[in-house]
Parts: sequence; C-alpha cells; structure tokens
Amino acid sequence: MLREIRPAILVLVLLTAITGLAYPLAMTVIAGVIFPKQAQGSLIEKDGKVIGSALIGQEFKEDKYFHGRPSATVAPDPNDSSKTVPAPYNAANSGGSNLGPTSKALSDRVKEDVEKLKAENPSASVPVDLVTTSASGLDPDISPDAAQFQVPRVAKARSIAGSAIKTGEGMSSPRCFAANSPATASAENAPAAIP
Repeated sequence: MLREIRPAILVLVLLTAITGLAYPLAMTVIAGVIFPKQAQGSLIEKDGKVIGSALIGQEFKEDKYFHGRPSATVAPDPNDSSKTVPAPYNAANSGGSNLGPTSKALSDRVKEDVEKLKAENPSASVPVDLVTTSASGLDPDISPDAAQFQVPRVAKARSIAGSAIKTGEGMSSPRCFAANSPATASAENAPAAIP
C-alpha cells in the first residue's frame, strides 16, 4: 500500500512546490522587472507620499471635480455587525453588489441617481456609467460621454468656460479629456445613455 501512496504524495508535494511556490514567485519577479510600476499597484505619489492608485477610484463630492462611477463596496456596520454600510472605493473589500436586474434596491438607487443627475444637467441624457457600478466596485474610469455630461457643472464650479475644461486650460491637471487618463475611456467601449 505504501508503494501506491508514495508516488501520489511525491507528485502532490512536487506540484504544490511548482504551482504554489515556484511559478507565483517567478511571475512576481518577472512582473516586477518588466512592469515595475504596475506590479507595485500603479501607485500615485505626491511629495514623496503615496496618495492613491491609478486603478482605484476616489469619491469626489465637490462640484469642481469629475465624479466617477458609483462604488459598490461596503464594510461592516460598526453599530450592527449583521449589516453593512457603504464604504466607497474600499480596496480591501472590492466586489460587485450582487444586486441583479430585478432588485428593488438597485432599481431605486439607479432611479435616485438618474434624478439627481438630470437635475444637474436636464438637457442631456444621463450616461449609464454614471449610475451603474463596475464589477469590482472600484473602477476609476468613466466614458467620454460621462465626462462631457459633467463639463457644465465642473465649469460653473471653477468659473471657467466648458471649452477650457476640454482643453485643460486653467486646470491644475490638464488630463480631463486626454487619451488614457482616468477621466476617460475609449469611445468604442462607451456605454449607452439613459434618456
């Protein structure tokens, strides 16, 4: 019996070492050499201090900033551990909300968000990515339509012309409509709008 078990145990130990240790370690080293910034989380530094990641959105409530997609991340309620509370862009708890198309809670939240956005810009259709979350709940990217929809609000809050926002004039970070910036996405992947 030991004769039959020994090869199985040997293969188990060998494959565990290869697939559980050697391969992940090799990929980590290779990624660190080839893509050093991305392998470390695409961190953003200011004055030598890490202030965020280019891959994780942030919640901006002030009118002078472009608002990203809603976040689906939650955390345990400090007052009742059986419940959760919103924790926008909480990277330690990424994941979708698990609310499906028949969910009343999701439908109510989307309707409320659409109403708020229509009040902000009544003449335009609301881009769907401004009212729906990404699969991770952390996505910082918005479509060009979502950025365009927010231009009047941002321009008014900053007391500058909308055309200046599109070109980056007078902005501390002129990446608003630049290719591959966190505020934009490709036009062919742009989601539909809500009329």
